[in-house]
Amino acid sequence: MTTKPLLEARDVTKRFGAVDALRGASFQIFPGEVVALMGDNGAGKSTLIKTICGVYAPDSGEILFEGRPIGGWHPKAVQALGIETVYQDLALAPDLDTPANLFLGRERLKGGLLGALGVLDKSSMRAEASRVLTDLSVKIKDVNAPVNNLSGGQQQSVAVARAVTWADKLVIMDEPTAALGVPQTQAVLALIERVRESGRSVILISHSLPDVMQVADRIEVLRLGRRVAQLVTTETTEEQIVGAMTGAWTQEVAA
Repeated sequence: MTTKPLLEARDVTKRFGAVDALRGASFQIFPGEVVALMGDNGAGKSTLIKTICGVYAPDSGEILFEGRPIGGWHPKAVQALGIETVYQDLALAPDLDTPANLFLGRERLKGGLLGALGVLDKSSMRAEASRVLTDLSVKIKDVNAPVNNLSGGQQQSVAVARAVTWADKLVIMDEPTAALGVPQTQAVLALIERVRESGRSVILISHSLPDVMQVADRIEVLRLGRRVAQLVTTETTEEQIVGAMTGAWTQEVAA
């Protein structure tokens, strides 16, 4: 691990009317890490992630990527840095196949006149989709089938593969195992480990302590809009994590 964070949020505040969603929240992730962001409902996790992703601009504080402030607060500007997010609803187009979903909004066109006429280069997109799925050891029997025909775990894998296709630095995953069965959950957790092995960092937002303990290198806990704990997974108990989330256990940590 380097001493320089890949991404760092410093004392970020965000207010919605009378609600202080973030009250000086901080966060760090280093290259090649899986860091879990945990906290009870209302702790500020979603607001912090949406601020990192460019959906919200912070009222104060700063977010640094590779040591430089993120500017232009817009999702496209953040994506251009090599950051992609897998939201809980996956944002897949159910009637399209896997390659079409991987290139959704970034479709490749054929060269020459056909491209000028808007003709898609489906063979190129299919080949690239197959390569990404192979690299991630994702097995989908028929990549040409609508993703609506796939299992929940396979759909999650398609969403992760899409993020990996475009993110060369950081993938953010919001509750990736929610509503999945045990076999599907284990497949997604194995996929997270392969994303880390590819050299990308992963922010994992999860309420599942067993999932976090299995794949996360570190855990950062938010409570009432502030970071209240930075924990090394191998040196931490589930009781400490729950205590940090509820305020029953405290740790000396920078805000």
